[in-house]
Amino acid sequence: MHKVIRQMTQLSLQTPLLASAPANSVAKNLAIAPAITHSGDRCGVHTSAAGGLCAKWNKYNYGPRRWLEYNKTVHPPQAVDEEPRKAYVCHMRNNIKYSPDKMWYIAAFVRGMSVDEALKQLNFVLKKGATDVKETILEAQQMAVERHNVEYKSNLWIAESFVGKGRVFKGLRRHARGRFGRVEYKHCHYFLRLEEGEPPQHYYLPEPETPQEQYEKWLEQMRSRKVINSL
Repeated sequence: MHKVIRQMTQLSLQTPLLASAPANSVAKNLAIAPAITHSGDRCGVHTSAAGGLCAKWNKYNYGPRRWLEYNKTVHPPQAVDEEPRKAYVCHMRNNIKYSPDKMWYIAAFVRGMSVDEALKQLNFVLKKGATDVKETILEAQQMAVERHNVEYKSNLWIAESFVGKGRVFKGLRRHARGRFGRVEYKHCHYFLRLEEGEPPQHYYLPEPETPQEQYEKWLEQMRSRKVINSL
């Protein structure tokens, strides 16, 4: 009973205040706040790279940073008789919605090629990651001309091309009879370094031997054999 009387007295005190207040302020006080929509902050954790890797879920994850720091390296002056240092540019693309195991084949495929040859070959690679690799090469080529004083954009070759493991989101997949399985949504980072000049004839060392060199090596091994307990 006391609670009801207290509420009635509070209402009676508030009514003259509302009556004396201007109409605009009353409308503001009685206005209903609009419904808050989170369409921009909606993050599909497992469905897409943009949604699953937004700031809501990765507040302190910025991805790899040290690879781009090589572009800020200041080299000492060279001597007059010293061979000019080749220009280079490092570039990367992080959090690609693609498995690093699958991306490795594409990264190793273009390694050691010239930029023009790599772009031609990637047009015929029917893999999802080939598009990201091609776009990364084009971006690095543009950076080399605009920021690193490379005169001809076609005078570049791929010195380094490798992949790193990114974020892995885990989910559930429903099966029959009430069972379930675990699903992993993998992401990867792609790293690239372009260098000025012509690509080497043999990128991987040691250089492959010719058939004649292989025959001479085999013949030398056969002649240097030693038969144990013989004359």
